Amino acid sequence: MKALVAWGAGLAGAVVATAGAVIASQLPAVGAGALLHPVRRHVGLPPPDTCESASFPGEGITLKGWRCRAVGDRRAALVYLHGVTDNRTSAAGVIERFGSRGFDVVAYDSRAHGESEGGACTYGWFEKQDLCRVLDTIGSGPIVLLGTSLGAAVALQAAAIEPRVSAVVAVEVFSDLRSIATERVPFVFTGRLLRRAFSLAEQEARFPIDAVSPERAAAHVAAPVLLIHGDADTATGPHHSRRVFAALMGPKRLIVVPGARHNGSLRADVWDEIDRWLDGVLEATAG
Repeated sequence: MKALVAWGAGLAGAVVATAGAVIASQLPAVGAGALLHPVRRHVGLPPPDTCESASFPGEGITLKGWRCRAVGDRRAALVYLHGVTDNRTSAAGVIERFGSRGFDVVAYDSRAHGESEGGACTYGWFEKQDLCRVLDTIGSGPIVLLGTSLGAAVALQAAAIEPRVSAVVAVEVFSDLRSIATERVPFVFTGRLLRRAFSLAEQEARFPIDAVSPERAAAHVAAPVLLIHGDADTATGPHHSRRVFAALMGPKRLIVVPGARHNGSLRADVWDEIDRWLDGVLEATAG
């Protein structure tokens, strides 16, 4: 009987060890898939009253979005860039606010999001080129980029190579992809498994993870930049915006919002600060 119990315990241990090994062998592929293929939220709302549905050329793909006209005299164009797993519908408040202040607004689903094409999210590697192509469809005059999280990272990386950008508002940006992915990964990922996941992601989506770096791009951004981050953000800590802020060589400002968590830093008083900051930037541009 004792031998049978020992055999059963040994068998159970072997099964657990084997299952653990199998699970561990699959973790890099799971991690790569989660990084490249965020949940896609389809658009379920019609365009706001001042907007029309539009298709925009991307880098080898077609992007779906809204093109919205300013109410009254046009001052500038604003391109809204949403966060990961989001889509253009989160621009509704931005469209209403800035449309009434003389901004044409373009909002589109990032690649691999919403109704846009694209098989993988590359966190700015291809998305910055998508944005440059979208800018080709916008008329003359100042262009403002307003991005949140992923969108903020795309905005900064595009502004580093795009002289048409007049100003950037970057909300809750990450400093570089490797750092933020490492910070967010579950504890079961060892360093070796994580490196393997990154390698698989690079092979599938054909982009270098270490080149995705708003912090590195910041040194090449000439346009004024306003960074906004909550000091209680545990998903993307405020140290990410501080690193980007330190790297910026042009006009810059950082607003750290007390008590704000991720996706919570755009409070009413912060929107008022954005309005005032943009007014100053556009006045200087006009002058």
